[in-house]
Amino acid sequence: MAAEETKQAEVEKQTNCPGCGKPLKKLKIYYRDGKFYCTKKCWIKAKTSKGKEE
Repeated sequence: MAAEETKQAEVEKQTNCPGCGKPLKKLKIYYRDGKFYCTKKCWIKAKTSKGKEE
């Protein structure tokens, strides 16, 4: 049953940018590190903020 739960978690579609929280549009997406971002700037912003937390 745990395997079924992990498959469902992987299938869920990402709808917002983790960097800024804006909704992702199909035409403008930037894929890095296993996540989708709205622009390269948001990816860099999320990457640098993650580095500062650690």
